[in-house]
Amino acid sequence: MWARKFGMRVPQFFVGFGPTVFSRTRGETEFGIKAIPMGGYIRIVGMIPPAEEGESKRATRMRSFIAEVRGQALNDVRPGDEGRVFYAKPWWQRVIVMSAGPLHNLLLAVVFFAITLTAVGTSVITTQVRSVPACVVPAGAQSIDRAAADDSDVCDIPIVTSGAEAGEVCDLGTPNCALPVASPAARAGLQPGDTIVAVGGESVDPTAYDSWTTVQQAIRNSPGEELALTIERDGERQELTVTPIENTVLTDDGDGTMTAGYLGVSPVGGFARQGIGEMPGYFGMIVTNSIERLVEIPERVPQLFRAAFLGEERDEQGPIGVVGVGRISGEVFSIEDFSNGEKLSFFLSLLASVNLVLFLFNLLPMYPLDGGHVAGALYEKGRSTVARWRGRPDPGPFDIARLMPVAYVVAGLFIALSGLLLVADVVNPITLQ
Repeated sequence: MWARKFGMRVPQFFVGFGPTVFSRTRGETEFGIKAIPMGGYIRIVGMIPPAEEGESKRATRMRSFIAEVRGQALNDVRPGDEGRVFYAKPWWQRVIVMSAGPLHNLLLAVVFFAITLTAVGTSVITTQVRSVPACVVPAGAQSIDRAAADDSDVCDIPIVTSGAEAGEVCDLGTPNCALPVASPAARAGLQPGDTIVAVGGESVDPTAYDSWTTVQQAIRNSPGEELALTIERDGERQELTVTPIENTVLTDDGDGTMTAGYLGVSPVGGFARQGIGEMPGYFGMIVTNSIERLVEIPERVPQLFRAAFLGEERDEQGPIGVVGVGRISGEVFSIEDFSNGEKLSFFLSLLASVNLVLFLFNLLPMYPLDGGHVAGALYEKGRSTVARWRGRPDPGPFDIARLMPVAYVVAGLFIALSGLLLVADVVNPITLQ
């Protein structure tokens, strides 16, 4: 649409790749469907400009390759197309045309997420308390396994309280031996079924998508300090003061440890619709998480390879491919405990996530991705501006054909990653179980 709006000639618009299954020509554009339903493309005349004046004619394998690619692209140019070729259009028109696909992916992502959030509902962690442990037991304490073995209460089993033997079962009356201390939540009087409606004087919506994160962060930031909670119990509000104890946890990057507050409550999961005012924060959270996952892909590839070919356990937080997405989708839709609304929410969220990732990935400034064309147009504008400031002639269109070797490397890496994901999703899949 945008290419035609700016007068570019678009000879093809196809869904899929490979052999043509069906096509029909309307006007000067052939619309059709290809055999391999993996994406789609449009072909615009003159994507690659003619060779720049003064370009070296010395024969090398790389120059021959670039010349061949350039010749194939220019073969599409017919008499009368001179003003309709892509490379001859202003830089800003080329930026709009090459950004249009990813930006419409972004628009679809926003629409699907908005429908999911406001009309269908989304899974949330509510601020209702599901359980309150009676005591605090160190991770890995011997009493945990013993209590599980004889079905006793772990709070009734004395353990060593400090030192190198902390957490080992001991006999009451011996030095450094005592029953586990009561959890801060139990001491403060919190009970299962209580709903936290305010923390530290800040009101929280019990079913908002980010309310439990707010409560959790307030607890983590208050080790050894009093923290005011407002709870709702049996329809009445009560004020409680809790004092989280110090706990050693991993840092967010997982490279070290830090001291954080521990209260001793676990929340109830839920499913709820959100107000449209929550959309910016919710979408911002999704975008941030998506970017972090994309950035992490290179460092997760070695583990993915080991999982695919060496039998190593699959990283549940690692990347998955089309087959993996299909498998998990099937598992979700087969769960009888999920309501139709929850399944619809998952489906729309999946569509939104795919579109969001396509937007982020395609705008990477690497040729042949759309972002590579955008970067080329912006570079051309930049060097034209610099030349004008220096009183020099406009250097003309940026010769993107020189980036074809980069394009083949990028395409090769993408195909290799797709193949690796396919193998891993088949032989060592990630499942809900």
